[in-house]
Amino acid sequence: MSYQPIIPVGGLVGWSFLQRTMENQTAAFNSDAVLTRDTDYFEANIGKIDTAEQLVGDRRLLRVALGAFGLQDDIDNKYFIQKMLEDGTINDDALSNRLTDPRYKELVSAFGFGDFDIPSSKISDFGTKITAAFRERSFEVAVGEQNDDMRLSLNADRELVDLAADSSSNDAKWFKILGSSPLKSVFQAALAMPSAFGQLDIDKQLELFKDRAESVFGTSEISDFSDPALREKLIERQLLMSQINSFQTSSSASIALTLLQS
Repeated sequence: MSYQPIIPVGGLVGWSFLQRTMENQTAAFNSDAVLTRDTDYFEANIGKIDTAEQLVGDRRLLRVALGAFGLQDDIDNKYFIQKMLEDGTINDDALSNRLTDPRYKELVSAFGFGDFDIPSSKISDFGTKITAAFRERSFEVAVGEQNDDMRLSLNADRELVDLAADSSSNDAKWFKILGSSPLKSVFQAALAMPSAFGQLDIDKQLELFKDRAESVFGTSEISDFSDPALREKLIERQLLMSQINSFQTSSSASIALTLLQS
C-alpha cells in the first residue's frame, strides 16, 4: 500500500486526531492502486466460485476473503481454511464451532459453502459486501503498523456494534470477547486486568470481567455497548491505561539502565 495512515502521536490525543481525520484518511487509503486492483478482481470473479476448493485455489480471492475477517495471516493455511469452509457451521462438531476465535465462524457462515447448496458467492451483492469489509480491515491493519493500540481501538469500536446486537446470551457474548484476542486485549487493558489474568480458568475470567465492567462502566451487559458513548469510554480507558503501562515500563527500564551504568 502506498498510502499510510497519519497518526502523529499516540494515546487519547492521537485517537482524537484519527477520529477527526477518519473520512479523509480512509478515502485516501481506499484509492490506493493495489487495494483497488484486489477489490475489483474479487468483485469481478467471486461469482464464478462454486466450492471452497476453488476459493482457496485462487490466492488473490482468498487474500480478500480472509482479510475481510481479519484472518489474513492464515493465507498459507489452505487445507485448514478449505476444511473449515466445507464443514460449515450447522453441525456442532464443525471445525469453526470448535475454535474459540469467533472470526472463523463468521467467515464460514458468510460464504456458506458447507451449509447451503448454493453458496453466498452466487448472491449479486456478496462481492461488494466482502470488499467493503476488506477495505475497513485493511485500514485497521495499516493503522496498526503505526500504532497497534489504535488498531485495537478501531477493531473494538466496529466489532462491539455487531456483538451488542447479537441475539445470544450476555455470557455467550462475553465468551466471544474472551475468544477474540483483539477484543480481549481492549477490555483487559481498559479494566486494568493483570497480565496473569489469561492464565485463570475461563469461567473465572468471565466472572472477573463482568464484575470489573459493572464497577467501571456501570454495566456488564454487552448489549449496552451499542451506545457510542459507552464504546468511547471503553476505548479512552484502554488507551489511557496503555499509556500508563508504557510509561511505567519505560520508567522502570530507565531506572534499571541508570543503575547498571552506575
